[in-house]
Amino acid sequence: MGGLEQFDVWQLTALAAALGWASGIRLYAVLFIVGGLGFLHWIDLPGGLQLLAHPWVLTASGFMFFVEFFADKIPGVDTLWDAVHTFIRIPAGAALAASVFGDASAAAGVAAAILGGTLAAGSHLAKTGSRAVINTSPEPFSNWAASFGEELAVGTVLWLAFAHPIAALVVVGLLVLLMIWLIPKVWRFIRRLLGRFVDGSAGTRRDATAMPTRNSPDV
Repeated sequence: MGGLEQFDVWQLTALAAALGWASGIRLYAVLFIVGGLGFLHWIDLPGGLQLLAHPWVLTASGFMFFVEFFADKIPGVDTLWDAVHTFIRIPAGAALAASVFGDASAAAGVAAAILGGTLAAGSHLAKTGSRAVINTSPEPFSNWAASFGEELAVGTVLWLAFAHPIAALVVVGLLVLLMIWLIPKVWRFIRRLLGRFVDGSAGTRRDATAMPTRNSPDV
């Protein structure tokens, strides 16, 4: 079960792209969902991904999925979580994409790793930046809506990768275009926000320095 002969090149490419993109958004959900579907024999997994269906791996990914589900919905905590996972999601996305071609040639695996890592980096930066912007609003509802929306998008892309690979590639392509448009705007906004914060802090320090002391002749 799960050999590459059961998948054509479009299915493998769509799965590698979907895993890479989705890992940058919800890594542990990807691990748990894909592993769970394989464990239940609802889908066949390429050889390199069958490890995800091991009970120990499912237990670990399920626990982390549970933790991330709630951490991602707390303003401020979600941004800290995203910052830490910069060093986890991107290499994991590359590894998962490469695992799709685990039974194929080394060149295919390296190409898939480049694709998956790039997509994971793009989706992670878009998510991290947009959530930081959303967190400038004091109400939590926009944060919750964004979090549930990301989970829905990840589930949809993964389903398309297995059921309709060509459609999955089209959707991932559209998401890449959205990322290319969104990331510069989000980071310009964050840079302006940080600039105003730095200017405000500098102004506060200047005002404190200019205040007369108790021994000043002006008092």
